[in-house]
Amino acid sequence: MRLVNHERNAMDLRTTPVHLGLGSRAKPVEGLTWDPEVLQAYSAAVAADGAEGRMVMIFDGDGLGDHGESHPAGDELVVCLSGSVTVTRDVDGLPDRVLLGPGEATINPSGVWHVVDVEGPTSILAITATLGTDHRPRTDARPTERVGTPSREEAP
Repeated sequence: MRLVNHERNAMDLRTTPVHLGLGSRAKPVEGLTWDPEVLQAYSAAVAADGAEGRMVMIFDGDGLGDHGESHPAGDELVVCLSGSVTVTRDVDGLPDRVLLGPGEATINPSGVWHVVDVEGPTSILAITATLGTDHRPRTDARPTERVGTPSREEAP
């Protein structure tokens, strides 16, 4: 894993996320994987950005998320680029679900545990506070009923 200075070529945010840091700096992150050692190296490389550091990445998927996460240092923006996404947050022990379609977004507040499920081939863009992100294995099955923000079809 390494941060690249002054990248001028096109990059694929699915494989090369971009770190946004202090001073409005944007640096591609080459070789990022979800391996704990690589994530520790990334955290060390961007530690000086503190709570202001953000990672921008596109995720493609289909199916249930296998883990929950929380970002204690700041909010996370989740944007559905294509497909259908359900973000389920744990709010005071109760599930709060938001269904997103293409072009729609939601904000996961700082410190709130959440999981992301997608239906069919889906792409999402996430802008995530990187400092201190926590992960935990998912322990619930995806509920069949939604709570929280209604879809456009359900809205009055």
